[in-house]
Amino acid sequence: MAADILPLILAAVLGYLSGSIPFGLILTRAAGLGDIRAIGSGNIGATNVLRTGNKKVAAATLVLDALKAVAPILIARYFWGEDAARVAAIGAFLGHCFPVWLGFKGGKGVAVMIGSLLALSWPVGLIFCAVWLLIAFTRKMSSLAALTSAATAPIFAYVFSGERLAVVVTGLALLLFFQHRENIGRLLKGTEPTIGGSKKAG
Repeated sequence: MAADILPLILAAVLGYLSGSIPFGLILTRAAGLGDIRAIGSGNIGATNVLRTGNKKVAAATLVLDALKAVAPILIARYFWGEDAARVAAIGAFLGHCFPVWLGFKGGKGVAVMIGSLLALSWPVGLIFCAVWLLIAFTRKMSSLAALTSAATAPIFAYVFSGERLAVVVTGLALLLFFQHRENIGRLLKGTEPTIGGSKKAG
């Protein structure tokens, strides 16, 4: 029994440690842009990094935040199998959103969810990206795009990979919704800023 649980524990720890690397904070400081936590919403994710005006640093943050989920998932799958890979995805998401190094205040998990889905089931990941782009371009709201993508992802996970992945993706989606709770409040009030807008929001 312990031999069965140990790989899952290792996968969770690996995912958390990788996910908790604050690339947004590291890159903005390296680029001389200051502490990203003092800018805009104070979030360490790519959306807030974009508020610095440096698109290259924001793009690099997005890619690295996705890769910090991909890496532990692929490693866990190679050594311990598919169940461990799914656990690593959850660990990476928790690490990004609640990094111990930053007082458990991290990002909102969109890039990490993209990386997780692409690594766990690439068709689901591509559909997530497609839905995000569709909503982002038509409604001009990053948060609404993320929430819509996350809400539909479990359905596609079930269709393409079955019940186990759907359960994991549902968990990730619920965490993403929790991280976007302030955005949801603004969406309901009609005060959520649009992409490129001047309002400071998470």
